[in-house]
Amino acid sequence: MKILFIANRFPYPPFRGDKLKIYNLSKRLAEKNEIHLITFTEQKSDLQYLDKLNPIFKRMEIVHLPKLQSLFHSAIGLFQKLPLQVQYFKSRDFSARLKQLLSEEKYDAIHVQHIRMAQYAIAYKQYFRILDLPDAFSLYWQRRKEVPRSFLSKWLDNIESKRVINYEKYVLNEFDLNLVCSREDQEFLIQTHKVGNIELLPNGVDTQQFKPGKHDYSHNETLLFTGNMDYDPNVDAVLYFVDEILPIILKSFPKVKFLIAGQRPIDKVRELDNGNNILVTGFIPDLSETYNSASVVVAPLRFGAGTQNKVLEAMSMGIPVVCSNIGFEGLGIDDGQGAFMRLRASDFADQVVTLLSNKDLRENTGKKGIEVIQKSFTWETIAERLSSFLSRGIK
Repeated sequence: MKILFIANRFPYPPFRGDKLKIYNLSKRLAEKNEIHLITFTEQKSDLQYLDKLNPIFKRMEIVHLPKLQSLFHSAIGLFQKLPLQVQYFKSRDFSARLKQLLSEEKYDAIHVQHIRMAQYAIAYKQYFRILDLPDAFSLYWQRRKEVPRSFLSKWLDNIESKRVINYEKYVLNEFDLNLVCSREDQEFLIQTHKVGNIELLPNGVDTQQFKPGKHDYSHNETLLFTGNMDYDPNVDAVLYFVDEILPIILKSFPKVKFLIAGQRPIDKVRELDNGNNILVTGFIPDLSETYNSASVVVAPLRFGAGTQNKVLEAMSMGIPVVCSNIGFEGLGIDDGQGAFMRLRASDFADQVVTLLSNKDLRENTGKKGIEVIQKSFTWETIAERLSSFLSRGIK
């Protein structure tokens, strides 16, 4: 097949989120298919990594989108009807480059990453087009509104939430197929928008990087949270954990350390570091060793959607996880199959304490997590699933 990827982020380095998914899927699809890419770069320094992508993409079109330009479009967008995140990625240059590309190349299918990029492919109905959301964004915004925030944030959240749910319904009906990464998101979108063209494409794990076999289950002194630390759901999660969950855990394990590992920590996160039982690391290129240092990985997210890389990566390495419904319900597993779901702060803390108190439970939970990942969440398995979806475009 000849496939075009339309991506909102330059997919290298593939540390987390959007970049990680596009890089891993395209890398594996390129083994048997011809893959092209058109994407944005916010920083021209990204171009230093072109040699990393040349073996994957036969043709690449890179459009520079400065952050100031995006912010300007978002500001104007306050007085329009499109979601602000769609306005953020608005670019006449991108539209022109895509039109030129499609006039020069013939594709069996087009893969569009994120609802933000749907605007560029809607008009090209002659192609088989897949929209990889990957989450139900209306569900994300619904949950976001339930978390205490400032008056200004709530005002903006209400505006964006209404726009997202309307735009989401529109684009779901415009694409040949839509993909989400969890059954929870799929069921929410089907029920909310009364559409049926939605399939599952889970997030995956690089099981060569995050591989089991090294973990020492004897230690019980380190709790770990990973993720981009300028991302609102992650920031809220660590603040919530430090304020309401960690104090309960410290009553039973006063020497336990909470490690916050992730790039771009904002001031509110950096200020949590007390040099004692809360440590903020900043960016770590290879998180596998950091996971191995953890006794339990925690993911107390209060808003968001889909599955969480931090949960999948920990499970892949056999590290037990305690998380909220966000990151758990999309896995399709039972409680204890690598992860425990706890909603109330006290219940969350009690489950962490139970794991810290029981080496055998930590080990058994970890081994069950490895089995789940190996069966359903390797990038190889997920790339094959995407390939089968894309092949529907062959005429």
